[in-house]
Amino acid sequence: MKTIRLTAAQAMVRWLSVQMTEEGDRFIEGVWAIFGHGNVAGIGEALHAYRDDLPTWRGHNEQTMAHTAIAYTKAHKRRRAMAVTTSIGPGALNVVTAAALAYANRLPVLIIPGDVFANRAPDPVLQQIEAFGDGTISANDCFRPVSRYFDRISRPEHVMTALPRALRVMTDPADCGPVTLAFCQDVQAEAFDYPETFFTPKVWKIRRPQPDATELADAISALKAAKSPVIVAGGGVIYSGAEAELAAFATAHGIPVVETQAGKSALGFDHALNFGPVGVTGAASANAVCGEADLVIGLGTRFQDFTTGSWSLFKNPTRRIMSINVAAYDAYKHGALNLVSDAKVALLALTAALGGKTWSPESNLRTAWARETAEVKAAPKNNGLPTDSQVIGAVQRTASAKTIVMGAAGTMPGELHKIWDAAPGGYHMEYGFSCMGYEVAGALGIKMARPTADVICMVGDGSYMMANSELATAVMMALPFTLVLTDNRGFGCINRLQRGTGGAGFNNLLDESYHVNPSQIDFAKHAESMGAVAIHVATIAELEVELVKAKSSALPVVIVIDTDPWPSTEAGGSWWEVGVPEVSTRAEVNAAREALVAAKTKQWSGD
Repeated sequence: MKTIRLTAAQAMVRWLSVQMTEEGDRFIEGVWAIFGHGNVAGIGEALHAYRDDLPTWRGHNEQTMAHTAIAYTKAHKRRRAMAVTTSIGPGALNVVTAAALAYANRLPVLIIPGDVFANRAPDPVLQQIEAFGDGTISANDCFRPVSRYFDRISRPEHVMTALPRALRVMTDPADCGPVTLAFCQDVQAEAFDYPETFFTPKVWKIRRPQPDATELADAISALKAAKSPVIVAGGGVIYSGAEAELAAFATAHGIPVVETQAGKSALGFDHALNFGPVGVTGAASANAVCGEADLVIGLGTRFQDFTTGSWSLFKNPTRRIMSINVAAYDAYKHGALNLVSDAKVALLALTAALGGKTWSPESNLRTAWARETAEVKAAPKNNGLPTDSQVIGAVQRTASAKTIVMGAAGTMPGELHKIWDAAPGGYHMEYGFSCMGYEVAGALGIKMARPTADVICMVGDGSYMMANSELATAVMMALPFTLVLTDNRGFGCINRLQRGTGGAGFNNLLDESYHVNPSQIDFAKHAESMGAVAIHVATIAELEVELVKAKSSALPVVIVIDTDPWPSTEAGGSWWEVGVPEVSTRAEVNAAREALVAAKTKQWSGD
């Protein structure tokens, strides 16, 4: 057996560089790295040695580097991914939030934090977390609950088992998610005689799980018996590449489709059977058909509470839930009639069995909803501060088929889900974790995955302040996108929730917080200081002009506009359960509690 002597870190990097997709690309496109004493000597040297085979990029924050990697794989429908390496201690722990984001969204990212010395000779090392009762624990054990697969490389030969296991998880549609390989820093530098066959290029094929015959027969029977079915399209439709099959299935059988945050843009907004977004941030049209449906077909969705209106949305007393999902965990939720299968395979099997059977949903619902959204997106007729929906209207009027609108937290996810007219593939929302600070880094990741797209990041001032440093990275990498920053002076979305549950305005808007000096942040100057093209506009008309100009920029463009923190789109939507205090001295809270108790009587337990 021929061998080659490499350090463990060199072996890892070399192996990653030859793991391929069916399309002939590297599955791990490259590595985001911030070097520290836990990874600079071992992994850093290896990345430099193989820099022509596996690119390395430098970010400004470990969490946002990982957000960029996550957005990249989401934009590639999980067909390609990136790795992130950090030092031990705070560098590693900065990535835990991003790992949880990837875990909740079922998205693959390879996390390689440095770890303590396996030989324990210098124990304890700088930044080491010491557990008094367990000598095997390091800070990296925090990754265990937010990793689909966790391993600690404490011998150089461990890479030969850990790496294939890692990519098996990352390429499995059912188990897909973040993988953490905690890499002991002394082991990174240790050499071993690796078999040359370990570095033979490998093609990772994404499987399409076929449905069980009995489950499929039950699903077909339920569908044939249904009088008013509806399809709840989730992110699994997009990851399966089943967009065309969904459109064909809905058209052939006249079944209305409603969209989750992750599933929005699987079907073009103008498709005759697209009844719009569903749930708490949903359209009146979508929620109406869900309320009447006797068979709710979840297609690649995990039925999050925003989708189901905390399980109050499906009001038909005879309703049944049918869940089609590659993950059995999701398919079995709430006593659903389960069909464990790839979305594309399931749709093809169901349409073959249904033959010419069709349904006829009420088409006027779509027309009425389109009219309502057009009204809230129209340019303002007065000189007051614009609403977020009016800002979205301006972006919509300047958008094209190349536009990808994206966001993550605050007001924008709800407003965009509800009123944005998404072209196929033109919507990217991180709402599985709704992580503030994802937006700027996410826009960079999307642009890396879709370089010809017109990427527009919608972000509020609160999220921008949480994490904006990868804007400088985008400038240095010459990757342009447009960032529309709505400044409503604080956390406007959560302020409305606070008030809506009877609370007093407190600690959300900047002007209602205990600060000695009022906030006077100039966001345009801040963005400009990082190298972006930046401007503050005063009106919606000015915003539209700058949006058009931004499309030809070679650098990221930041457009700041002041907005009113109070209004949100009232049309559509559904109830959402929030824990309102049972006892309070505030009459408003007591009233909100009474409303909660009354609403919970309409909640479905799934039995």
